[in-house]
Amino acid sequence: MEPGVIRLKNGGGHGGHNGLRDIVPHLGSDFLRLRIGIGHPGSKDRVSGHVLSKASSVEQSRIDDAISHALAQSKALIQGDIAKAMNAINAFKI
Repeated sequence: MEPGVIRLKNGGGHGGHNGLRDIVPHLGSDFLRLRIGIGHPGSKDRVSGHVLSKASSVEQSRIDDAISHALAQSKALIQGDIAKAMNAINAFKI
């Protein structure tokens, strides 16, 4: 996903994410995930370096804005209104 794009989803696989790969066997796959786009380097061989590298100032600003928007939906999540939070988060535009 492009930098700053966010998606809240319930369930699913690990999607190649090693942290989730370790968690799913213990928790199962039925939990909320907030996905935050950081872009893609264009080649799968360069993904590790891209994920671990520092984002450009423009990309970081977009990511920060997306995180702030997601955090603003935390009240709805805590109150159990997952659909409201999911709609608001998934509709966020950079």
